[in-house]
Amino acid sequence: MAASSASACLVGNGMSTHCAKSNLRKFLHSRRLVLSTSLQSLGKRAKAGVVRASLEPRENEGRRDFLKLLLGNVGVGTSALLGSGRANADDQGVSSSRMSYSRFLEYLDKDRVKKVDLFENGTIAIVEAISPELGNRVQRVRVQLPGLSQELLQKFREKNIDFAAHNAQEDSGSLLFNLIGNLAFPLILIGGLFLLSRRSSGGMGGPGGPGFPLAFGQSKAKFQMEPNTGVTFDDVAGVDEAKQDFMEVVEFLKKPERFTAVGARIPKGVLLVGPPGTGKTLLAKAIAGEAGVPFFSISGSEFVEMFVGIGASRVRDLFKKAKENAPCIVFVDEIDAVGRQRGTGIGGGNDEREQTLNQLLTEMDGFEGNTGIIVIAATNRADILDSALLRPGRFDRQVTVDVPDVKGRTEILKVHANNKKFDADVSLDVIAMRTPGFSGADLANLLNEAAILAGRRGKTAISSKEIDDSIDRIVAGMEGTVMTDGKSKSLVAYHEVGHAICGTLTPGHDPVQKVTLVPRGQARGLTWFIPSDDPTLISKQQLFARIVGGLGGRAAEEVIFGEPEVTTGAAGDLQQITGLAKQMVVAFGMSDIGPWSLMDSAAQSGDVIMRMMARNSMSEKLAEDIDTAIKRISDEAYEIALAHIRNNREAIDKIVEVLLEKETISGDEFRAILSEFVEIPAQNRVAAAAPTPVTV
Repeated sequence: MAASSASACLVGNGMSTHCAKSNLRKFLHSRRLVLSTSLQSLGKRAKAGVVRASLEPRENEGRRDFLKLLLGNVGVGTSALLGSGRANADDQGVSSSRMSYSRFLEYLDKDRVKKVDLFENGTIAIVEAISPELGNRVQRVRVQLPGLSQELLQKFREKNIDFAAHNAQEDSGSLLFNLIGNLAFPLILIGGLFLLSRRSSGGMGGPGGPGFPLAFGQSKAKFQMEPNTGVTFDDVAGVDEAKQDFMEVVEFLKKPERFTAVGARIPKGVLLVGPPGTGKTLLAKAIAGEAGVPFFSISGSEFVEMFVGIGASRVRDLFKKAKENAPCIVFVDEIDAVGRQRGTGIGGGNDEREQTLNQLLTEMDGFEGNTGIIVIAATNRADILDSALLRPGRFDRQVTVDVPDVKGRTEILKVHANNKKFDADVSLDVIAMRTPGFSGADLANLLNEAAILAGRRGKTAISSKEIDDSIDRIVAGMEGTVMTDGKSKSLVAYHEVGHAICGTLTPGHDPVQKVTLVPRGQARGLTWFIPSDDPTLISKQQLFARIVGGLGGRAAEEVIFGEPEVTTGAAGDLQQITGLAKQMVVAFGMSDIGPWSLMDSAAQSGDVIMRMMARNSMSEKLAEDIDTAIKRISDEAYEIALAHIRNNREAIDKIVEVLLEKETISGDEFRAILSEFVEIPAQNRVAAAAPTPVTV
C-alpha cells in the first residue's frame, strides 16, 4: 500500500463546481505538498506517492463535462507526480485529511489555526493547523463550511489568522479546458464534413475546387485557350449553308478590319437549329478548331441545380471568365434545357430555371453588354425557346442544320469513308440514294456497322453485302431466324410480292430495291423501295401510289388465300397508309373537301392542353367530312391493289417461286421476271445501275 491518507491529488467524477475544484488542486500543488504516512505503515521505506481522495460523486453532466474532467485530471495528475518527486514525509512532517466543522471551530478557539484559504464562495476551506496528535506538526485539512458568515470572518481577524478567498478566474488552465470542451464536438463535426467533401471529389478540395462548398456557384464550362478539337471545316460536309455562316464568323475574328471598315459588327450570337444528329455540335467543334481564340463549352443542363440561385450564379461566373478572355467563343449545347419559354405549362413555370434564363438574357445583351463574346448555341427544340432569347442582339443569326439531301449525304459518306476500305462494287451514290432521311450521325453509324460486319466475316474490305445488311439493320432491326417451309412462309412471300407488284405497276411509285423473306425486327418479310431522286417535294400521284403499294400485301392475302385467311401481318401497313391518307386530307388539301389546311398548329404542339383544345375546336360536321375523305382514298387505293393482284396472278406465282427458293431477290431480278408477263409503266422503269467504285 503506497499511503494511508493523501492530500496531493483530488480527483472527482462528480464535482459540484468544476472550476473552483480545479483552483483547489492548483493551490494544493503550488504549496509543494508532500505525502506523509504513518510510521507503522511505511517503517524505514518512506516513499513519495499519490493517493486519490474522492469527493462526493454525482451524475455525469454530459460529453463536455466528461472531456473537461478528463483533461483536468490529466493535468492535475501530472502536477502531482512532479510535486511528489520532491516530497519527503520525514523531512516535512505534513499530512492532509478532512476535518469536521465543529472540530475546526474547536481548533480555532484554541488558537491552533494558522492560515485559511477559502474556495467556492466560502463553502470549502483549506486550513493549516497545529495538530497535537502529530506532535504539534502542521497539518493541512479540508473543511466543508456551511457558508461564509460575518461572525466567522470577525473571529479570523480577532485571532489574527491569515485568510484569503480564491475565485474561478485565477485558474487559466480551467478556461482552456472549458473552451476545448465547448468547441470539441463542433470542430469534430466540421472536420468530418470537410473530409467527406474531399473524399467525394477525389481529394481535390480547397477554395474553388470541386470539393469546396463555395464552388457550387462556379461555372462548369470547359475552357480551352487554344482549342484542339481535331475537327476543321474540311470534316464538316452536307451543311454548306451553315458552314458558310460559321466561316464568316471565323474570318471576322481573324481579320476584323475587313468588316469594321464598312461599319459591320460581329454577330453576338448564332443559334443552331436542327434535328438530332445533323452536325450541330460538330460545327461547334470545327469553329473551335479554326477560330484560334479561347473557347468555352458547356451544356444547358449544367446550369440547372437543385439549389436555388446556383444556375444564375454559374451564368454570371461563365460570362465573367469569358470577358476576361475576350475575344472568345462560348458554346452552349442543348440550350432548350435553360431557355424554355417562361410561364408555360400547367401551374406556371419553374422559378429557378426562369431566374437562370433571366440572368442569361442580361449577360448576353444587358446594360453592360458583352463586347468580344460570341455565343453559339445548339438546340433541336427551337419552338419552345423564349422569344426574348431569340431576338436580334442576343442571337443575331439562326442557322438551320437540316437532314442532308442526296448530294449532302454523298459528301458526308465521302468524309466518313476516308479511313475505310471498300470493294469495287460499292457505290456511295447508291448508298446516298438508299438512305433518304438519314442524318450525318446515321450515315457515320451505317459505315461503322458495315465495317464491323466485314471484320466479323473475316473480310479485308467492305462489300455491298455489308452495306445492305447495315441499312436493313438500322432501318428494320436485327436479322432474325429464317422461317422454315410451310404455309406461313408462303403467305409472307405472297404478301411481300403483293407490295412489290402493286408498287411497280402503279404510276409514280418508287422502284423496288429488293424483296426478302429474312425477318428483321417485328417484320417477317420486307420489301424495300428506293427513290429515284431526292424526295423533297412529293406529288399527289406519288402519295396515292404509296397507299396502293402499302395495301398490296393485304390484297394479295385476300385474293390468293381468301378473305377468311387474311392475317395480322398488314397491321403496320394499314397504320402507315391511314396516316398518309389523313395527311393528304387535313395537311395537304388533296381531297374532295378542298385545298384547306384542316390541321390546327396547336394540334402539333408539345403541350397536352393545347392539343386537346385544338381537337375540340373542330366541328362534328367537319370531322365527319374528314373521316369520309380518308375512307374514300383508302377504298379507291384498295380496289386498284386488288385489280393488280387479280390481273397478274401468273407473274406473282412465278416471282413467289423464285423468292421461296432464294429468300431474297434484287429489284432488277424482280423487274426482269415481271416484264415477261406485263408491261411496266414507263415512269416506273429503271435501268440497271452499274456500280461506281468508291474513290477514297
